[in-house]
Amino acid sequence: MLKASQAGLDRILTLELVRVTERAAVAAARLRGRGDEKAADQVAVDAMRSELNRLPIKGTVVIGEGERDEAPMLYIGEEVGVGEGPEVDIALDPLEGTTICAKNLPNSLAVIAIAERGSLLYAPDVYMEKIAVGPGYPEGVVDLDAPAVENIEALAKAKGVAVNEITACILDRPRHARLIDEVRGTGAAIRLIGDGDVAGVIHTTDPDETGIDIYLGIGGAPEGVLAAAALRCIGGQMQGRLQLNTEEKVARAAKMGISDPTKVYRMDEMAKGDVLFAATGVTDGNLLAGVKFGREQISTHTIVMRSSSQTVREIIARHQDLDKF
Repeated sequence: MLKASQAGLDRILTLELVRVTERAAVAAARLRGRGDEKAADQVAVDAMRSELNRLPIKGTVVIGEGERDEAPMLYIGEEVGVGEGPEVDIALDPLEGTTICAKNLPNSLAVIAIAERGSLLYAPDVYMEKIAVGPGYPEGVVDLDAPAVENIEALAKAKGVAVNEITACILDRPRHARLIDEVRGTGAAIRLIGDGDVAGVIHTTDPDETGIDIYLGIGGAPEGVLAAAALRCIGGQMQGRLQLNTEEKVARAAKMGISDPTKVYRMDEMAKGDVLFAATGVTDGNLLAGVKFGREQISTHTIVMRSSSQTVREIIARHQDLDKF
């Protein structure tokens, strides 16, 4: 039996998580390019839930597919695991980028993070305004409350480059029209993405490889917590603010212990303590290769990380027993 300790989570769980995301990614990949977002998401949910319930943990989903009345499985508050072992919080997205998968476009992932109980932000399924940069910059180099122009200029100065050498990643949504104009007005470049902002945030950690220096804009709160968990493991800075813009959303948040609807959360407030993070590629992308189906094997590409050791592992697995998938 795995036990929690003062040193944090048992490191064996790191590899156990890989099986969870692999199983979800393979299930979703069978439906990529088929144009059916709901079906792809459902098979990924079913696969991830089945694998989670094999783990020797007492897990509670704090960031999931939605709240209980909206999601039949892996809803916020659902308990998973065999009921023995360490008590953990779980943030997950069995299919990050459902539209991406349905269209077979880059950067769809199966994603999960776990941390010691009480370590992940427990929030309703709403939007979140976010800003994120990778490691190597002075603390506070960017600020969610500062104008985009100031953040771009501050980042360029800290990086020691001209503003026109900075590239921002932003979700391609009508709500971002003004933000896009402001960023382009500085001379910086923009990479617009249709979906998948967990990958978008993680891409800021390696701009030489991905070409992305900063992530800006409003996306899902679940993706925000997952991205914060990843940055805790890799390094970087992130801030987020829940978009609680109706009385109903404020009330839902209050039930989860959120008393300040305007609070700006730092990365270590969204994901603190010992955090494990895993992501498996569903479709090919900058971060991970997608699932490959062969006649006699299935290949998966996973990244798995731990905050306490700052360890990052890439696992390319070849699964010979096709019946298990």
